[in-house]
Amino acid sequence: MALILVTGAAAGLGRDTASALADDGHDVVVHVRNPARLADAEDTGRWKGVITGDLADLDEIRDVARQAGGFGRFDAVIHNAGTMNTRDAGTVNTVAPYVLTALMAKPARLVHLSSSMHRSGSTDLRRLAAGSASYDDSKLWVTTLALAFASRWEGTTSHAVDPGWVPTRMGGAGAPDDLTEGHWTQVWLATHDDVTPSTGGYWYHRRTQTPHPAARDEEFQARLIRFLEGHTGVPLD
Repeated sequence: MALILVTGAAAGLGRDTASALADDGHDVVVHVRNPARLADAEDTGRWKGVITGDLADLDEIRDVARQAGGFGRFDAVIHNAGTMNTRDAGTVNTVAPYVLTALMAKPARLVHLSSSMHRSGSTDLRRLAAGSASYDDSKLWVTTLALAFASRWEGTTSHAVDPGWVPTRMGGAGAPDDLTEGHWTQVWLATHDDVTPSTGGYWYHRRTQTPHPAARDEEFQARLIRFLEGHTGVPLD
């Protein structure tokens, strides 16, 4: 049994991931922007705990980290929360995973939701400062973070996952990929012992893929982390 945090778990892939983990007997803490978005009171009883906060707001991201800290060190954290809204994409999709990782006790495993669209992202970090980052940009940056973290801390693995274009509220009803496959890789990476490579990778349906070259570029990884440290005022140990 593992203690696992899933962000953005009110619906869609996050909800499916949290439910699958709970069904497997794990202690699951879910993050939601608003507790009213949870399905019902009976369902809430499935979770080890519920933490709330708007990941588009830096102060609330800090508070989410504080709430999470009350549960101790997680075995796995799945950074599932995401948005395609240009106004918030940089903060929700990149800044929030960075700040939560920097402020929380380091888990044994980190899993970050990426997208195949990260391959169209830009390495121009001025877009993040200006609040004009596209969804593609934010997913390139979070993929880069995932792979940077993979070699940073002994005892912590870090992966990025492309869940596919699946029929969620974000993906739309006509999305062609399989919804079950969309969350199963996250569950597997968070709990199974036979993950290879074990330290970190970019995954699609439990198979490693080749990400955008910048995501593996150590110079860009370092530049992104330095930028986020300055942008948020939160240093990374």
